[in-house]
Amino acid sequence: MLDAIIIFSFILAAAGVGFYSIELLPDGALDRVTNIEALRLVFAAFAAIIGGAVGLRFQTAYRRLESQVREMPFEIILTRAIGLVIGLLIANLMLAPLFLLPIPADFSFFIKPLVAVVGSIVLAYTGMNLADTHGRGLLRLINPNTVETLVVEGTLKPASTKVLDTSCIIDGRIETLLETGFLEGQLLVPQFVLQELQQVADASKDQKRVRGRRGLEILNRIKTVYPDRILINSIDYDDITTVDAKLVRFAQEINGTLLTNDYNLSKVASVQKVPVLNVNDLVNAVRPTYLPGDNIDLKILKEGKEPSQGIGYLDDGTMVVVEEGSNYVGGELRVVVTSALQTSAGRMIFAKPQASALA
Repeated sequence: MLDAIIIFSFILAAAGVGFYSIELLPDGALDRVTNIEALRLVFAAFAAIIGGAVGLRFQTAYRRLESQVREMPFEIILTRAIGLVIGLLIANLMLAPLFLLPIPADFSFFIKPLVAVVGSIVLAYTGMNLADTHGRGLLRLINPNTVETLVVEGTLKPASTKVLDTSCIIDGRIETLLETGFLEGQLLVPQFVLQELQQVADASKDQKRVRGRRGLEILNRIKTVYPDRILINSIDYDDITTVDAKLVRFAQEINGTLLTNDYNLSKVASVQKVPVLNVNDLVNAVRPTYLPGDNIDLKILKEGKEPSQGIGYLDDGTMVVVEEGSNYVGGELRVVVTSALQTSAGRMIFAKPQASALA
């Protein structure tokens, strides 16, 4: 119904302009016209056709704009509206002295409205552009929880927001953390992370493509099981090229926490004062702690780098380097822990066969 009203309004307005436009013809142009009313109708019909085409074009542009506004996050609409209002206020303040200038009446009739309209449009557009860049900072200055709340919950209650990294999604342990309930708060997946995940899934290398598709499957499962916990945000930064830098910037703007298992990204984010939850740190924290002197029943799978070393693995994947264990490859034996090395990148345990340790 609205589309028909828009098109009909343009047709009616154009027909009216065409009907009365013959009054603008030069003197003497209508001297040979015998039926002016018929000429008016011809002009009106021709103008109505043009008006219908313009109205159809305007209706298409309006629907496209309406669709973009509906998909646009509320925080962007709010910040752009604030930028538009501020730009128009500045335009009125700056252009007010123009009407006090002693401009001749012949020029002021044309110049003043033109400058006022152009100046208002330029400053309003500038205000909206500045709002896209600094609007979130302004809202966060007014209320530290405003941007985070609008993006994550759509309410005014503060939320512990977690921003997911691509590697964290592909890793898959985020799904287990959600199932066990150890991960609380809203989960946020920026659009640029989703695009990177799709690029990995479309990669030419088989191994990389499998990892990308696995990440998409995990994300779809989480979205299906926990529809209220995970959200896709369409934010992007054209001035930043790398995904890691975009993640840090986004987490800073919403006062969120970056959830990742990328060691380098976690260190870079920590330097920039962004809270980080490293999944590897969590896994290491809940692993059993083995102290020197503890006994472990272990199967030796292969030889180590040194000729006398044997390598085995615990159930959680921790590598155990067994001195004098090369002779036991393929068999099981009880070893005694001598030392352990634990970092964010992983953990390694050093041990000796129990018989050798007792000797």
